[in-house]
Amino acid sequence: MAFSKEEIAQRIAKEIKDGYYVNLGIGIPTLVANYIPKGINVVLQSENGLLGMGPFPFEGEEDADLINAGKQTITTLPGSSIFDSAMSFGMIRAQKVDLTILGAMEVSENGDIANWKIPGKMVKGMGGAMDLVASAKNIIVAMQHINKAGESKLLPKCTLPLTGVKCIKKIVTELAVLDILPEGGFKLLERAPGVSVEFIQQSTVGRLIIEGEIPEMRLD
Repeated sequence: MAFSKEEIAQRIAKEIKDGYYVNLGIGIPTLVANYIPKGINVVLQSENGLLGMGPFPFEGEEDADLINAGKQTITTLPGSSIFDSAMSFGMIRAQKVDLTILGAMEVSENGDIANWKIPGKMVKGMGGAMDLVASAKNIIVAMQHINKAGESKLLPKCTLPLTGVKCIKKIVTELAVLDILPEGGFKLLERAPGVSVEFIQQSTVGRLIIEGEIPEMRLD
């Protein structure tokens, strides 16, 4: 059974370590804020100018003045700080962010990412993704393994305009957890419950590396 977007976010939250400063990109990554493991101290950064972002507000408790980079209403935690975007990108470019979690439209087996534009479709702009992929110490991608047409989004080479080159370390999809090896290739680490290795192979156009038994993803 393939994971939902919430379950993808929950699995990625297990990668966050105590003391991390973490940037959450638009889309699935924003959901990670709801699943920070108990007992660890993490500071979530939103690139529009916030340190100390909390989980999404309950219905009826939204504050329209508090939004993330995707224009969703959010909450702040005690000790949070709000500042301008110049300060925010100063933090990013100075590599003060330990982990960046981004969405993607395509990822190549070499770690290239395309996540900002589909030719022929109107976009508001590239946003901060290009700064993030150029500066982050570690990047995890949260994405769908296959698109709405049933085509793989994990490719030998990206077909869409690139956001960054050889910058992605790990991917979590509805089907699997994969590392991108330094020499290239998607190494299969975990599979979603009930999803076969064979189905993941069929759903991955890029080079897939399988070694030994592949365990199922666990969220607890």
